[in-house]
Amino acid sequence: MRRVTLPFDRSLHAPADDLVVCQFEGLLSFPEVEHAVFTRRGGASVGPYASLNVSRSVADDPNAVAENNRRMLGAFGYRREQAATAWLVHGGHVAMITRSSLSDPPPKADAIVTRERGLPLTMRFADCVPIVLYDPERQAIGMAHAGWRGVALNVAAATIRAMVDAFGCEPRRMWAGIGPAIGVEHYEVGPDVARQVTQACPPGARLTQVGRNGRPHIDLATAVRSQLESLGVGSIETSGLCTASNTADWFSHRAEKGRTGRFGLLVALAV
Repeated sequence: MRRVTLPFDRSLHAPADDLVVCQFEGLLSFPEVEHAVFTRRGGASVGPYASLNVSRSVADDPNAVAENNRRMLGAFGYRREQAATAWLVHGGHVAMITRSSLSDPPPKADAIVTRERGLPLTMRFADCVPIVLYDPERQAIGMAHAGWRGVALNVAAATIRAMVDAFGCEPRRMWAGIGPAIGVEHYEVGPDVARQVTQACPPGARLTQVGRNGRPHIDLATAVRSQLESLGVGSIETSGLCTASNTADWFSHRAEKGRTGRFGLLVALAV
């Protein structure tokens, strides 16, 4: 297994069978937190899902997906039955996770939070923005999945409000990480989508560009960062990596025309 600190060069230039654990530099300063953004390398899937596809919602071999999840969780010594995830619906709902609430199917939500140790939270991505949250004083973690709908619904704010209400967290002492997502140059949208995203972000946030054909392009990672900043989050770290421009390392729904897998995100409070 290879460990890499985010951000890294445009391409890892690593063997396809090399399991790569990508970690935020800021979160590494908290040894009580285990975390990783996994690239698409080091898995058992083949074809368009090669190779570490951890999603059961695509047309991949279920046995390969199960093996990929085993490898992802096993990198930190966990098993599937110990882990929590969410059934992603591109919304703004936040699920509170405890061991007693673990279920299959998982809750329909685009954000999950916990304070329980040894309970890894996991999610899957392929262009949408991965968001990681940690409050070192309250020892609470959270993660969220933000596509354009999630940004328009401000799932980042919903996740932080849930952590404030449930755990007594304060945004000013929280750390936030923004993982690899589709870059603005690859994310053309319609005017209505651009309007909804812009309206959900602070005034003056520079989120859009005009493409060569005159249609708007949205910067989802910058949109999420602007929302986190407006909430007063104390420390924000952005990977700066574009999934669509490097499909050797990342799955990209847009760049691969929908026939692709999902890479994994894992965060846990160590026992």
